[in-house]
Amino acid sequence: MHHPETGRAPAPRTTEASTSQPPIDMTRRKIVTAAATVAGAAGATGMVPGLQAAVYAAGSDKPEKDEVRIGFIPLPDCASVVMASVLGFDKKYGIKIVPTKEASWASVRDKLVNGELDFAHVLYGLVYGVHLGVGGPKKDMAVLMTLNRNGQGLTLSRKLAEKGAVDLPSLAKLMAADKRDYTFAQTFPTGTHAMWLYYWLASGGVNPMRDAKVITVPPPQMVANMRVGNMDGFSVGEPWNHRAIADGIGISAATSQDVWRDHPEKVLGTTSDFVKRNPNTARAVTMAILEASRWIDAGLQNKNKMAETIADKAYVNTSVDVINQRILGRYQNGLGKTWDDPNHMKFFDDGQVNFPWLSDGMWFLTQHKRWGLLKDHPNYLQVAQQINQVELYRQAASALKISVPKDNLRSSRLIDGVVWDGKDPAKYADGFRISVRTAA
Repeated sequence: MHHPETGRAPAPRTTEASTSQPPIDMTRRKIVTAAATVAGAAGATGMVPGLQAAVYAAGSDKPEKDEVRIGFIPLPDCASVVMASVLGFDKKYGIKIVPTKEASWASVRDKLVNGELDFAHVLYGLVYGVHLGVGGPKKDMAVLMTLNRNGQGLTLSRKLAEKGAVDLPSLAKLMAADKRDYTFAQTFPTGTHAMWLYYWLASGGVNPMRDAKVITVPPPQMVANMRVGNMDGFSVGEPWNHRAIADGIGISAATSQDVWRDHPEKVLGTTSDFVKRNPNTARAVTMAILEASRWIDAGLQNKNKMAETIADKAYVNTSVDVINQRILGRYQNGLGKTWDDPNHMKFFDDGQVNFPWLSDGMWFLTQHKRWGLLKDHPNYLQVAQQINQVELYRQAASALKISVPKDNLRSSRLIDGVVWDGKDPAKYADGFRISVRTAA
């Protein structure tokens, strides 16, 4: 589905900090050291005592582009991009972030490819899909950092719940007993939500390619489409799962962290050409958003302020209470069950969230192959090395005294008990009992 753009609104900005200038002959080493010192000294407002844009005023680290447009979809996990602008973290590195609100992931994709956007809060799998030319334009892409982990959801309609389908086992049982066309929605064919939906269904014995019809719907349109009966369930980011409960039309059957605890979600994406032409700008933007990520996860007060900020119509355009509960890990399923989930959405988590693991990117490729989006096995590691800007991230994180892992691969166990560690991706991709091959 394509919907017209909902409009753009630049973020409100805080008052500029002190304008004292550093010495004009600062070396690169001094610049990085100063940035790290400032990062540690910055207070809750993100203001910098005696140091800001001028830190890059001379020398090789000056951002090549000082104003950058970063696209976002109205979801709470755009928060680090928005707060980097609202709190003025961007100014510290000689840049101005202009958040631009987009209507659909297809719009984000197209504007990244044609250069209307410099960066975007974007689906991990979308970046990889564009790089390989899957289902749209082909262009070399780059992932600078992971913006967040966890916090997405799998929602079933209240009509299904009334027939007994309230979780995966009961859904599979109903679908086997009551044969009809079942329709589920995700947000983009190569994106994270499609992969959470497919993996979740398959782990319960439901083949999404054979047993259901899957459609693409932009996140802000999910609830309206469920209300008029266009789908039986959907996979989307917050606040739209909680909104479906609040509106009485859906129930939460699972969370994405049920599928993969501490999974990567949105990333800061751009094109490879942009990074090659503007490496200092790319590093500066990464540092500003890293600082915002750290600020968000620093405490309850910051998370509540973030929720109040992004609920505004310029951003997510919803009520604060729809955002702040699940941001804090307070869940309900719409049927009377409530729980606190320690694995809720995180933006920083002591630096564990943001590293662009090569294995994370490779995982999406394995699922693209599993579900027929890729005809042949790519060179998984090589593609991830081309896209994920690990060295640039290490530079940015080190300057901010944020720890980075030694290894570029990590190990995870998913909902079906299968371990993913990135070491034999082709074998992993071909090893699933349910896949596009078994859908015929």
